[in-house]
Amino acid sequence: MNISNETKKILNDVNLIEQRDVWFQRLQNLFDKKSDEFNNTTVMAVDGIMGSPKTSNTIHEDPERWVVECLDDLAKRIKENDGSNIFRPPCIEYNIYGVHFIDKIFGCEVFFQDGQWYNRQLTTEVGSLVQPDLDKDETWQQAKRAALEFIRQDVALPVFGLPTIASALVSAVNLYGEEILVSLMTESEKAMRDLKIINDTLCQIHEWYRNTLPKAQLQPVIAVQRTQPPGYGQICGCTSQLVSGQIYQDIVAPLDDALLATYPSGGMVHLCGTHEHIIPMLRGMKHLKSVQLNDRASLDLEKYYTGLREDQIIYFMSCAGMTNEQAIELTGGKRLVIIGTPDCSTVKS
Repeated sequence: MNISNETKKILNDVNLIEQRDVWFQRLQNLFDKKSDEFNNTTVMAVDGIMGSPKTSNTIHEDPERWVVECLDDLAKRIKENDGSNIFRPPCIEYNIYGVHFIDKIFGCEVFFQDGQWYNRQLTTEVGSLVQPDLDKDETWQQAKRAALEFIRQDVALPVFGLPTIASALVSAVNLYGEEILVSLMTESEKAMRDLKIINDTLCQIHEWYRNTLPKAQLQPVIAVQRTQPPGYGQICGCTSQLVSGQIYQDIVAPLDDALLATYPSGGMVHLCGTHEHIIPMLRGMKHLKSVQLNDRASLDLEKYYTGLREDQIIYFMSCAGMTNEQAIELTGGKRLVIIGTPDCSTVKS
């Protein structure tokens, strides 16, 4: 099964590819603290276009058909790129099993209910986690099929968003619940053993994608909102609010930094809760180049802006109590990318 001729034409349009690459360079200039040679505006904004399949179950039953349907749909949506001062990267994203993709690879039962994915935790003890054999894992093989089909369709414009690979701590909490948090305080060696196994697996998965997909088309999860310049990775730091600053510094941060180091340029951490106690550790992470704030974390924008390094970019999503306008006023538009909110169109220079 192949995409239509019209889809192939649109998704290989040299003018659209050039426009995308100009935006990538603008982002790279922001990351490199260089002046924006392409535009006089001072505020960056990202709000991408996502291609969707005809039916949701295609993603599990036929990854190849899912890719074709998403690409055909994406080509029809490209006209939505209205030329405004917002980067609208065209994307498809194989986000199979949502935030429980890694949990399923490690043996959890994963199920869909009330509009979202859930998992049932492992019944084994912390310290006994088994390294999965990715070559024999059905979930991972499905994910690989989608990425390889994307390459086979030979389209140069869209980016391919990855499944949720998250982080070692996020995955460990999904696998064990509160038991891993208790073990971090009472049996740290067992907890550290399992966290390392998880992190090694995450690194292995990221390495496969990085070595397989074209650099310009590889983006981590939520690519329509968290688009970075090519060559950057991403971790999820959601559960860092559940551990002390000391545990994060001693155990979690080195794993997160090692995961980001699988990408030559480092990458991003997603935060959505009360994480201000780890800002000093985030500042010190060599491979952390950006943070993505939404929901509760967005309220603490000023703490991140003043507490992080000058070369760490903030991807900001507005929330009740911290609007885009407030964020721009607080930062002067510096080191700031406004993402994926309905009022993106109000962003001005």
